[in-house]
Amino acid sequence: MRYLIVSDIHANWEGLEASLAAVDGRYDEILCLGDIVGYGADPNRCVEWVREHCAAGCVVRGNHDKVCCGLDEGADFNATALRAARWTRDQLTPQNLAYLQELPEGPAVISVPNLETPLDFQLVHGSPLDEDEYLVSGTDAGMAFEHQVHGVTLFGHTHVQGGFIANPPAHDWWGHGSGARVIRIKPAAGISNTALTVEDREKYLLNPGSTGQPRDGDSRAGLAIYEPEARQLVYWRIPYDIPAAQARITAAGLPEVLAARLQFGR
Repeated sequence: MRYLIVSDIHANWEGLEASLAAVDGRYDEILCLGDIVGYGADPNRCVEWVREHCAAGCVVRGNHDKVCCGLDEGADFNATALRAARWTRDQLTPQNLAYLQELPEGPAVISVPNLETPLDFQLVHGSPLDEDEYLVSGTDAGMAFEHQVHGVTLFGHTHVQGGFIANPPAHDWWGHGSGARVIRIKPAAGISNTALTVEDREKYLLNPGSTGQPRDGDSRAGLAIYEPEARQLVYWRIPYDIPAAQARITAAGLPEVLAARLQFGR
């Protein structure tokens, strides 16, 4: 079973569309780690795509999803994020608004089908401990690992592709952290992919990156394909039409900074 993992789409249809075209035929099921909307100019199109292609139990909500659909007032949002969330709420159709309101809080457990030995992993938006927590450092991850039952947890929220491992083998792509090691991905230009072997004896927190608004210095859309039986997760980076996404944001009257930052992946 091959799972396409998308996260933090943030209403960026151009980023999502290009990503899907690049990995077409390489996956069997789609999982979404939240923040379908917020920031970008195509909330309805992105929500409708998730509604159509992600089965029940395969999506968890993000913090922007909560604010954009009115479940949270966004008291911790900055002015730009809050303005975009309120704009999004006004744009959403009743059906898409209801869908976001009904999205479950993570963790969600995914059981790989048709296996003699059960193989489960979990989805969260922020952290196994708190859906709104940011896992930024090895210390953050170390605390999460203490409470992690499953070998693999897929998370988003930070918009940084990579993740953490509790007890990694020596390898030149492991960074150093306190409480956990940091997985740092250095992809090539163009459409690129980087494979990670997932060892049975280890625990992992893995972030596919943001499909719609990367913040790791790489402006390309990020996602991942996870194949549990093969013990492999492949990180992907995919170029997309950034000027078109920027033009939509500007035309919608959203803050200019939301368009500008797409160019720099920050």
